Amino acid sequence: MMDADKALELVKSGATLLLLDVPQYTLIGIDTQVFSVGPAFEGIKMIPRGVHFVFYSSSTRDGKEFSPITGFFIDAGYSQVVVRMWDQQEERLIKVPEEEEERYRQAVRSFEFDKHLGPYDLSLYADWKRLANYITKSTIERLEPIGGEITVTYEHGMLKNTCKSAMERVLDEQLRNSKFSSPAEEHPKRGCYYTPIPRIIKRKGIESEQLTSLNLDKTELLETLLVKDYGGSEESLLGELQFAFIAFLMGQSLEAFMQWKSLVSLLLGCTEAPFQTRSRLFTKKDRSVGEAGTSALLDDSWFSSDSFLHRLCKDFFSLVQDASVVDGDLLSWTRKLKELLENSLGWEFQQKSAVDGIYFEENDEYAPVVEMLDEPSGSEPTSS
Repeated sequence: MMDADKALELVKSGATLLLLDVPQYTLIGIDTQVFSVGPAFEGIKMIPRGVHFVFYSSSTRDGKEFSPITGFFIDAGYSQVVVRMWDQQEERLIKVPEEEEERYRQAVRSFEFDKHLGPYDLSLYADWKRLANYITKSTIERLEPIGGEITVTYEHGMLKNTCKSAMERVLDEQLRNSKFSSPAEEHPKRGCYYTPIPRIIKRKGIESEQLTSLNLDKTELLETLLVKDYGGSEESLLGELQFAFIAFLMGQSLEAFMQWKSLVSLLLGCTEAPFQTRSRLFTKKDRSVGEAGTSALLDDSWFSSDSFLHRLCKDFFSLVQDASVVDGDLLSWTRKLKELLENSLGWEFQQKSAVDGIYFEENDEYAPVVEMLDEPSGSEPTSS
């Protein structure tokens, strides 16, 4: 149990999310934590510094039905107070005027609201950090929509011309027919500013065979996007990947799911990418996936063995098996990812040969060469 002095220090140094006039039964979440609003609830205290995702869902008066989730990212500073007030007519959290906000900040720092603030569960913070460790303030500023709110309510019709799977079409239909849904013209389209990822590469003046090769192997597209859209920063790309995944996982954004799907498909679709570059991208990404695990927020259908992710992972594991040179970190984290998917989801990745492509015998003459990067032992792979 935390002693009183330690708790007081965390209250003073941590950020506070002050949420005023929120109706009872409303669901309020931050990162991987969810609260059901009671009559005395007025926010969350002891929030660690750094990036967080706040989300909420209004309910009917009996607390049995809930609206689509609305969420927004914040970059919490030392002893910062973020103030939001419930708009009864629009059923959403809104900002308050600066002068009024400053009065509330002083009241929070004077502990006037302290007994009505729920503590952030610090035991869950490590899991959140693994999901969001590449998201920075600049990531949020670059990607968030106008107004900062991410909600599927604003996304109706946004994906009209995109290629969707059967499951995604059902989700889109559910959105249109939801009792909480309103006509598209009532809400302006407020999508995130995600990096466009071409699904099909088109280029004039090249042979059809070369064009086919470019679409089968996305290595050149990945390298071009890294330079053109991410300034050569692999961390920036991974920040967008995590941003989209969190907006999809916690915020239930269909647009975010499509972007996450596009980025994962791109990364897993590079058959000839230099293994040093791929190792840095995949070992960073796999650490988040492998350690955070799956979430109860997702329906079982997302993890079915006929999903796009199962197919992409199966192809990627086969690629590692068939490669003549494999980076040691990439091989290690690929093993962990494969074990996670097999043990947590029951997925099977049968290889064409009798040999498991991930667990090679040391003296197997057909095993790929394991190439170690010139980095200090135990250090985090860095971008070049």
